[in-house]
Amino acid sequence: MLNRRQQAAMIAAFVLLALLTEGCAERRPRAYPWATAIHVKPRTPTPAPGYKPPPIDESAPDLSWDFAPRPSKLVVIRQPARPRVAVQATQEPTGTSKTETPLLAPQLSEQEVAAAQQQMNESIAVAQRNLSSAKSHQLSATQTDLASKVNSFLEESKAAVKDGDWTRAKNLAKKAQVLSEELAESL
Repeated sequence: MLNRRQQAAMIAAFVLLALLTEGCAERRPRAYPWATAIHVKPRTPTPAPGYKPPPIDESAPDLSWDFAPRPSKLVVIRQPARPRVAVQATQEPTGTSKTETPLLAPQLSEQEVAAAQQQMNESIAVAQRNLSSAKSHQLSATQTDLASKVNSFLEESKAAVKDGDWTRAKNLAKKAQVLSEELAESL
């Protein structure tokens, strides 16, 4: 516990500290409210005694301001008229309305076609086996999405077989296999 002298000394120290941090009221800069800021006039700086401004360099060239004359508002710029050309209707052959785009498939040897068919059939078998095992489970939204992607790859693979593009059919079947294996692992 502090005695009365120590308490008085502590209070005096706090009062002195408060006065020192506040500063002198006369020297404190005044803050003007923004509403009256327009009435405040700035002070122009006065040069220090003995200050001389640097001499003006008269050797600089005198550049004149030459501007192009303003265009008159009465001038009208006209573009030449476009030539009129009669449009001729083109006649399409009546037999076919749409030309089929040719498919570009790599030319494979018989051995390459047989290997592609074998790989495709193996991939399709694995994918279908994984899909059938997934049907017995309750699938989440992600798993249902994977299953639909596997089915779409299998359908595209069958379409590629019809077109005779064995390389594309093999690649699509492999994609279906990989996705079906991912689906089977997630069950």
